Amino acid sequence: MMNDPTLCMISKKDGYAPQISRLISMMNYTRHTIEEEIRGLTIEALDFQLDDRSNSIGMLLHHIASLEKAFQIMTFQNREMTDNEWDELGSGIELGEETRLKVKGNDLDYYWSELCLLRAQTLDAFRKKEDAWLEEVTPYGWDERANNYFKWFHVMGDEISHRGQIWFIQRRLTT
Repeated sequence: MMNDPTLCMISKKDGYAPQISRLISMMNYTRHTIEEEIRGLTIEALDFQLDDRSNSIGMLLHHIASLEKAFQIMTFQNREMTDNEWDELGSGIELGEETRLKVKGNDLDYYWSELCLLRAQTLDAFRKKEDAWLEEVTPYGWDERANNYFKWFHVMGDEISHRGQIWFIQRRLTT
């Protein structure tokens, strides 16, 4: 993606419907900024926490991947996650004590591979959708309803927010 001349263009992408292309353009740029921020991080840097209640960069990357997988299920399969899927993804989504205990010791390739695989799946699924799909409204959260456009905007917004946290943590590394 680094040499993509369209990186800073919100525009049509070959093989995708026009509005889906625009969403992908924004998602691509967001992911690119994450890639730039984490480039070259060591395992120690990925595991660094400001204190015993904070998130590490590795935890945040795992969270971004878990959230994308959850929204793939909710939007492309048009259903809630099963108990087994929640068992697999829940701690990554919630970012609690369980995540602090089990998400550590992984190198950057581990996290980046997970993010790239999920994004490839997302892009493949988007390729099969028309713009009208973005407008489909389904349950969201406890008592809310949202369209698919909002749901993927939420995924992208969450990633942008965590990019800021990654930036903050990286500048406070003591390792």
